[in-house]
Amino acid sequence: MTPFNFSSRTDWDLLPNELTMRVTEHRRRGRRLLDLTESNPTRCELSYPGGKILGALLQPENLSYEPTPPGLLQAREAVAGYYESTAGHRIDPKQILLTASTSEAYSFLFRLLAEPGDQILVPRPSYPLLDFLARLNDVDLKAYTLEYRQGWHVDLNSVEHGLTPRTRALLVVNPNNPTGSGIRAQEREALTTFCRDHQIALISDEVFLDFEFEDSPSSGSPHTELPGTSSRPSPERTRLRSLVGGTEALTFCLNGISKMLGLPQMKLAWIASSGPPAALTAALERLEVIADTYLSVGTPVQHALPTLLHEVRDTMCQQILTRVRSNLRALDERVAQTAGLCERLMADGGWSAVLAIPRTKTEDAWVFEWLDRDEVLVHPGYFFDFESEGHIVLSLIPPEAVFREGIDLIFSRIEKVLK
Repeated sequence: MTPFNFSSRTDWDLLPNELTMRVTEHRRRGRRLLDLTESNPTRCELSYPGGKILGALLQPENLSYEPTPPGLLQAREAVAGYYESTAGHRIDPKQILLTASTSEAYSFLFRLLAEPGDQILVPRPSYPLLDFLARLNDVDLKAYTLEYRQGWHVDLNSVEHGLTPRTRALLVVNPNNPTGSGIRAQEREALTTFCRDHQIALISDEVFLDFEFEDSPSSGSPHTELPGTSSRPSPERTRLRSLVGGTEALTFCLNGISKMLGLPQMKLAWIASSGPPAALTAALERLEVIADTYLSVGTPVQHALPTLLHEVRDTMCQQILTRVRSNLRALDERVAQTAGLCERLMADGGWSAVLAIPRTKTEDAWVFEWLDRDEVLVHPGYFFDFESEGHIVLSLIPPEAVFREGIDLIFSRIEKVLK
């Protein structure tokens, strides 16, 4: 029979990679697994205020359907209140549009900004989901570099060199996943100027913004300048700060309750837009039509959002932040015992840590050995497009006991191999 013709945009290699096959077999045999890649907060023994969460969904208004493309006003007002309380910035609720997820928000923005074959500048290393989203939306990704020099820095020269006549937007992940690096004030200024001067949009993915590490050091090393930008010294510490409210360049900030509240199953995120008035007005009008085409955000979660942000956010955010910081401290204490064999790369926030490991073996060889011999699962750095070998990525949200046992086994294995 003649094979059925599917769209080329979904012509992925669907064969599982070696690590996935080994994990599947590991679980099939019923073996224990210390999963240090876990990113689903509902599987990490967090204590959810179930009464408040479920009670917020039990509203009689949920029995009525009032399609509102940008989202119900009271929900958007709650998001505006979040920015005022956390960023000290007032944003008009009319500049906020609700989506079912940040992935959907990306799709809306790619459709808004780009024709098929146009380009989006994205950071490297970063999360591999962007590749799938770009292909589904017929845009091309062009990477700029995050350099590690006693702290992560945007290589501003690589941003400049990545610009082509088909570039339509520059994407930052603030803080980045998995590097945990925030956008420094000087970088923010340079990137905003770059987008303004070249009439491209600035997209800021801020889903991990609320999870700042206790000590987020900055190396203070000089930054490479884009033409026309001023030189300023790096601050001693990078504070995570939203890009919301920028007026020079058309700016879209993405966030949602998946990470902020540990509620990925509730399916609510948003785009907060700002920028020059004429461009902003046109963008909001077009985004509303896109949203009206799908009407994807459920009514119950929109009605629940004010309660979730006002009464649940502090509890869940602080609980997750405590977990992340506790596991990071445990990792740093264990790294300090390795006498320089490993290094935890500096970061500003998020849910992940990057560990530089000995290059006596490939990343795969180390990862497979930890899985097969120690029952510990971690991700190799190349999953996130690190330019060089010798990195693994650890999730910081597993239960403390699981995390500590896992890293003890990781370092014990390294010490045994290198004796």
